[in-house]
Amino acid sequence: MNETQPASGLSTAVETARAYYDSSDADNFYFHVWGGEDIHIGLYEAADEPIAAASRRTVERMAGMVAPLGPQSRVLDLGAGYGGAARYLAQTFGCRVTALNLSETENARDRAMNRAAGLDQLIEVITGSFEEVPAPDRQFDLVWSQDAILHSGRRAQVLAEAARVLRPGGELVFTDPMQADDCPDGVLQPVLDRIHLASLGSPAFYREALTNLGLHEVDFSDLTGQLVNHYQRVRDELQRQRPMLADQVSADYIERMITGLGHWIDAGTLNYLAWGIFHFRKPAD
Repeated sequence: MNETQPASGLSTAVETARAYYDSSDADNFYFHVWGGEDIHIGLYEAADEPIAAASRRTVERMAGMVAPLGPQSRVLDLGAGYGGAARYLAQTFGCRVTALNLSETENARDRAMNRAAGLDQLIEVITGSFEEVPAPDRQFDLVWSQDAILHSGRRAQVLAEAARVLRPGGELVFTDPMQADDCPDGVLQPVLDRIHLASLGSPAFYREALTNLGLHEVDFSDLTGQLVNHYQRVRDELQRQRPMLADQVSADYIERMITGLGHWIDAGTLNYLAWGIFHFRKPAD
């Protein structure tokens, strides 16, 4: 299967995100601290639960919300990271998954893990931007994304692309760190500065944008408390592993990450943020 496609037409925000995730500091941090399989917010049942276990629970929860998948199903994962969700879906349901991701560094790890799991014939890894999905219209039964859309400077365009490539009756399920609908102006600047963004989406934004695209909301599971749980857990784990990361992640990066995670925790604790699982469906013809 073809595995790569050159990225093109990237927005400034996406270019910034690509440069960040391609860096050795970020790659080693996410691979060794965040779990190496899934780079997204987890669902925690205990405060000290392993990050990887909580992150996998999010994947399982999302998969359980959509129509049953099978060998004939085609799935697109927007911002696939290391491909943990794609491997879970392919291995569990036998479906074919296209993992679209902007970081070639992450994609190299993704392909290696797919080969090791014997899933490379079911998973196609494509280097590219979700602002311009390299696929024809009406190709996928399910479009999936976890905590990735925030990195776009053109989020409405990402959603339009998701709607375009969905087959009639197809489903969109995604999570994204968002600002709360009633978030006061200016309070998220420390968070935005850390991730080099001008704004975050909100539940109201996603609802309006997707409704305007003709998709129907099936469900929204508000799990905002898990955002605070997750960033606290990641910060604790980074501090625990800090001595072991000394030859893989720069001290400056670690300091900035600890500070940045603190901004997310503070904003979430003050109810300025929102997070949960959105589920939409494209009408059948």
